[in-house]
Amino acid sequence: MPLQEDQVREQLKKVIDPELFVNIVDLGLIYVVNVLPRDDGTEEQPKYDIQIEMTMTSPMCPAGPQLVADSKAAAGELDGVEAVEVKVVMDPPWTQDMMTDDAKDQLGIF
Repeated sequence: MPLQEDQVREQLKKVIDPELFVNIVDLGLIYVVNVLPRDDGTEEQPKYDIQIEMTMTSPMCPAGPQLVADSKAAAGELDGVEAVEVKVVMDPPWTQDMMTDDAKDQLGIF
């Protein structure tokens, strides 16, 4: 079965914001995940490139470089992934409304 966006998002849940102690998917930091099949893969062993667009809770987020590196590493662990590109975007700006209910519960936001 080909690699799907939801599998990448599930893998990215392993990346925990070191200040908030909540995963970056539930925080709403992941905006776009593109899984691109590569031409050099085979049906038996497909290969993929992954493009991720993510944001930070603030433009000067001190954990930004760590979150980007951890996201790239986590996505790169998936079978068949050859390359991962992570782009940080600030539009639209992140707000607490982007968090899942689970994240809000963990942070005590009602």
